[in-house]
Amino acid sequence: MSFIKITEQDSLYSDLEQKSVRELLEAINAEDQKVALAVQKAIPQIEKLVLQIVPRMKEGGRVFYLGAGTSGRLGVLDASEIPPTFGMPSTWVIGLIAGGDKALRNPVENAEDDEEQGWLDLQKHHVNHLDTVIGIAASGTTPYVIGALRQARIHGLLTASISSNPDSPMSQVADVAIEMIVGPEFITGSSRMKSGTGQKMILNMISTSIMIQLGRIKGNRMVNMQLTNQKLIDRGTRMIAEELGIDYEQAHHLLLIHGSVKDTIDFYRKGNNL
Repeated sequence: MSFIKITEQDSLYSDLEQKSVRELLEAINAEDQKVALAVQKAIPQIEKLVLQIVPRMKEGGRVFYLGAGTSGRLGVLDASEIPPTFGMPSTWVIGLIAGGDKALRNPVENAEDDEEQGWLDLQKHHVNHLDTVIGIAASGTTPYVIGALRQARIHGLLTASISSNPDSPMSQVADVAIEMIVGPEFITGSSRMKSGTGQKMILNMISTSIMIQLGRIKGNRMVNMQLTNQKLIDRGTRMIAEELGIDYEQAHHLLLIHGSVKDTIDFYRKGNNL
C-alpha cells in the first residue's frame, strides 16, 4: 500500500477568493474545531511518550524538538517558553530548526532536504542515551527530521514523532509515533493551519505534563516562573499572599528577596518570616 499524504489532499472548500470575510472565518473555525478531536485520539501515544521522558529527565536527560519550517518554529517556541514559565534552564528543552536560527524568520533553501544535518545539529549538544528527540513534521516525510530520528534511535536515544499523516516514513523511524489526523487543510497543503495548531496543542501537552511531573507546578500555580516583568511580579506576590495568608506588601517584599514564589514559600514555612 502506497503512502498517501492526507495533508496534501484537496481542501473541502473551493472558490475561496469569492467568499466573504465572514464565510472565510466561519469555515476556518469549523475546520479548527476538528483539531482538538484529532489530538484527543492521540492521547495514548502522548501519554506513552511522557511516561518515558520523565524518568530520563529526572536523571539529567533533555528533550530536543526537531523540525523544519512551521514545525521547527513551533518546536523552538515551545522550548523557549519553558524557562520563563517553569523556571527551568534553557538547556533542558531545546528546539532545533532546519537552517538554524535564521530560518525562524526567513526560509532557508533546501535546509529540510538534508538528511544528515539534523543528526549533526544534535551532536553539537553532545546528546546521550538519557536524551529524547521529538521530530515534528506535518507530512511525516521531512528528510532533515527522518535522518536525525534514525541516527538518534541507532545511538540509543528515545525518539518520537508528531505528524498529521498515518504510517508516514517519520513514524516508522520513531519509538513513539504520535499521529493526529486532522484531514485536508483549509487551503490545500497549508500545514501551518490545522496541522500547526495540532502540533502546538501536543507540544503544550507534552512539555506541561512533564514539568508538572518534575515538580515545577504547585497546585495549579507557576511557582517557579521567572520574574521578568511587573505583571509576573504582581502575579507571584498574589500567589504568596494567598498561599501564606499574609498581606500583599509583605508578600511582595519577600518575593523580591528570594526571587521565586517557591523559594519564598519554602523559606517562610521554615519559620523564617522576615
